[in-house]
Amino acid sequence: MLPLTEDQKLVRDTVRAFAREELWPLAPAYDESGEYPWPQLRKLAELGLLGMTTPEEWGGAGMDAVSWALALEEIAYADPSVAVIVSVTSGLPQYMLLKFGTDEQKERFLVPLARGEWIGAFALTEPQAGSDPAALKTRARRVDGGWVLSGTKAWITSAGQAELYVVMARTGEERKAITAFLVQKDAKGLSFGLPEAKMGLHAAHTAEVRLEEVFVPDNQVLGEVGRGLSHALAGLDSGRIGIAAQAVGIAQAAFDIARDYADEREQFGRKIRTFEGISFKLAELDTHIAAARHLVWSAARKKDGGGRFTLEAARAKLFATRTAVDTTREAIQILGANGYHKDYRVERYYRDAKVTEIYEGTSEIQKLVIARELYR
Repeated sequence: MLPLTEDQKLVRDTVRAFAREELWPLAPAYDESGEYPWPQLRKLAELGLLGMTTPEEWGGAGMDAVSWALALEEIAYADPSVAVIVSVTSGLPQYMLLKFGTDEQKERFLVPLARGEWIGAFALTEPQAGSDPAALKTRARRVDGGWVLSGTKAWITSAGQAELYVVMARTGEERKAITAFLVQKDAKGLSFGLPEAKMGLHAAHTAEVRLEEVFVPDNQVLGEVGRGLSHALAGLDSGRIGIAAQAVGIAQAAFDIARDYADEREQFGRKIRTFEGISFKLAELDTHIAAARHLVWSAARKKDGGGRFTLEAARAKLFATRTAVDTTREAIQILGANGYHKDYRVERYYRDAKVTEIYEGTSEIQKLVIARELYR
């Protein structure tokens, strides 16, 4: 495992203590109610955890990407719903604003996001455009002083709760003629569907974003006109590290529950951890989690280095999310009937883990990305 600096260890330990004291006890109730976790997010904002990697000059904490990944793992260990909200708002809108935004846009939009005064959303996916984002149909029509956007976005994390939406819309007839726009929640013509009835991550609201003749002024175009798809993909590289870190946190939490249970539960007069069927399973899961964590840290370090990290992010997401699904499934198996009961939490981690293999690029898309990057 790559060594951590003293500052990174301090971040990990501080967030771990906070998450297990403040988030862990409330996570089952929020999963049950589906309420958006505003109280927890406000506390995270007070700690500077909603803008960790945004520089201090733009309202953030100015930390490195490894510290961000460590924090997301600890948050996900306690409550994966909170973790995905934090990952999206910090890893996508903030990263894209920092990378492609003007100073005026950073002052107006990035600062409140980094301070945690706002939550940000990333609006790329559409009902017919998921793994093929270039097939999106939302259009932006040129008018005096700006653009008018019309279309529907689907499966948008924090839709209806976020203040800022980075919306990708078609600005030409060519397949990749797509532009990124900054749209605020109070924009006339912007509306939201009800939160989707999902398998897991109930507190992290996901809904449609509907744009009906929404006017966006020229100074709210993010980056270059016609380059929005490449800007979005750059954002997804960053976001995938966050999702991979979330997956590691989920896997570690489920593993810890299963490991402790195996040391307490007795059958045939022996602790079940003494049976090879259980002990070998735990050994493999522990190894996979360690490997996944290593891939996440490696991708985060590559991001910190300022170079291209597409390959590393895809590897981390592919392996870490598979590890989360495998670990949570096997944790249920180790607990047996108790694993199927809500009191032991592992069934919730299983439900929360599955979507990590789907959003921000399915596992199949990660394999395509990795294969393509091998021949760059």
